[in-house]
Amino acid sequence: MSVTVTVDPADQRTGTRSVPEQLSFVAPPPGMLDLRRFTLSALDDAGFLFALRSAEQSAVRLFVMPPRPYFPAYAPEVDPSVLGSLEADADDAVLLVVVHPGTDGEHPTANLLAPVVVNARTGAAAQVVLDGDEWPLRAPLAATGTAA
Repeated sequence: MSVTVTVDPADQRTGTRSVPEQLSFVAPPPGMLDLRRFTLSALDDAGFLFALRSAEQSAVRLFVMPPRPYFPAYAPEVDPSVLGSLEADADDAVLLVVVHPGTDGEHPTANLLAPVVVNARTGAAAQVVLDGDEWPLRAPLAATGTAA
């Protein structure tokens, strides 16, 4: 089975991608111990918000989203070795970013520094920490975001 991710809401013809529900990380995501198998579940019908739940420890869950609907200029350089480890080319790759829900009146934030790269054909995935300081670890998601 697959889920539909809205990668570019401005392009109604090619702005969505099907991604397998079952993701297998080539290395555990940072902070996730040895967890490698996750299930991607849509939390809305628009393809903007997803739960990424560990298949090995069901209590472990992250929220992820495609970044472009909220950060249209987001176009990080993914190291070709990462794509190679996923057996993907640029056309196969779908980026997702981890979302931290807002607490105590704070807005939710997105981790643009460490996107999850997914091979849309196979479900192979990797969370990568980007070089440089162009993208923030906690980019605020305003209630009046582009995709809202």
